[in-house]
Amino acid sequence: MKTCVSSYSFGDYIGEDKLGYLGIIDKAAELGFDAIEYTEGAWSSDLSVAEKIRQRAADAGIAVAAYCVGADFINGCGGDTKAEVERLKAHVHAAKALGAPMMRHDVAWGFHGRKYSIGYDDALAIVVDAIRELTEYAASVGVKTMTENHGYFSQDANRVEKLINSVAHPNFGALVDLGNFMCADENPNISVGIMAPYAFHVHAKDFFFKSGDGIHPGEGWFTTRAGNFIRGAIIGQGEARVMQSLGILKRAGYDGYVSVEFEGMEDKLTGIRVGHDNLCRFLGMI
Repeated sequence: MKTCVSSYSFGDYIGEDKLGYLGIIDKAAELGFDAIEYTEGAWSSDLSVAEKIRQRAADAGIAVAAYCVGADFINGCGGDTKAEVERLKAHVHAAKALGAPMMRHDVAWGFHGRKYSIGYDDALAIVVDAIRELTEYAASVGVKTMTENHGYFSQDANRVEKLINSVAHPNFGALVDLGNFMCADENPNISVGIMAPYAFHVHAKDFFFKSGDGIHPGEGWFTTRAGNFIRGAIIGQGEARVMQSLGILKRAGYDGYVSVEFEGMEDKLTGIRVGHDNLCRFLGMI
């Protein structure tokens, strides 16, 4: 496995008054990462910026591993699923310009305003054909698509597995986030074991955990779907048991990038650096 870092991890360091969209590439290379991934931003509609990112990464000797975009096939584009697909097709070209072989998109955040037929199976009836159309389009330009266990509604391992098997296309798979299962109150190692065969890409993320039977811990903590409390942690310092999940992925045959996605309260560069060091140490031990 090779190491990667998400642009999201840099927080406000991505601002042009600090490192900027291009400067974070140099910092990633300096810290020893093999690749960087980008989340969508104001630059995404300008393919010339994407091409600058691609060239800067090549100059720094690292790859652009993936491109991550938001999506909602139920409520996006005013509830027009076809328009949402067309919007995301434009992002496929941004991924191509970045030199990213993969694009991650969300699925949906639930139903807004409906009182019935609001389950995950109801969502599948809407989103599966749209996702298949998008991945077929992406395949035509050489980009794989994937979804992440993310956003509460499409976060459980069994739900995401069912989605992938319903789309049933070799160009569509999973971005497996090792920590995000905790947001849906799942044991991350059990869930990674379910999702490992579908992995196109991996996020290494960690969280601290507190039971929801106490008072809210304060700043930096947020609530899981079942009302427990979690807070972003440096990889290896929380309760997600990242090293165990990496071993599960390795035994399943995964040999791609593992991307540091840091959400903790520490300085972002510190969190990225220590997370990278721990990730490298774990990869050397599994």
